[in-house]
Amino acid sequence: MTITTVNRVLPAALIALLAAGACSAPSSTVTDAIPHTVTGTAATAATAAPTATMATATTIAAATATTASPAPASAATAPLSISDPWVKTAHSGMSAAFATLVNTTGEAVTVVAASTPVSSSVELHEVVGDGGTTTMRRKQDGFVIPAGGRHVLQPGGDHIMLMGVRTAVEPGAEVPFTLTLKDGRTVSFMAVAKDFAGANESYAPHE
Repeated sequence: MTITTVNRVLPAALIALLAAGACSAPSSTVTDAIPHTVTGTAATAATAAPTATMATATTIAAATATTASPAPASAATAPLSISDPWVKTAHSGMSAAFATLVNTTGEAVTVVAASTPVSSSVELHEVVGDGGTTTMRRKQDGFVIPAGGRHVLQPGGDHIMLMGVRTAVEPGAEVPFTLTLKDGRTVSFMAVAKDFAGANESYAPHE
């Protein structure tokens, strides 16, 4: 055999050996070696599937949250609205609180008692005239506020009387008060302490 013939036979033999090796390789090896690229309709379906699943999950989560956390119902309207409340400053002894009581209901509301932590005894008072002088006394029937109306508590008139101040009421302090109504309901408010030289009526002897 000539050298030219050998040169032609060897490349052919190498090609045959390589081809045989490729055919005998496991299919998984071939598959893993080839990059996976999905195009066309198959790619669209593959992408759309998780997107649709996520959208459904989001919708279900939103619906569950809505069901689990309903909007809170609006609070019932308080029977009284307290306007411009204030209390006379005092270090001890007596003081008085004033405000405008506004009835927000369609029927009369009666205030029968009041309380505050700064006084051991609190009464509802009125001021009455007798022979040119004025005295204050307990308002036996309480403060009656007509339906949709208002009742003013002011110096020289009806007021909330603090009979025994046990905690100093300093200027600018906010003092808590609670009113008790005839039907048992209560209304709370904060009164600002102010210096005031008036409201020094004498107390009725029989009281």
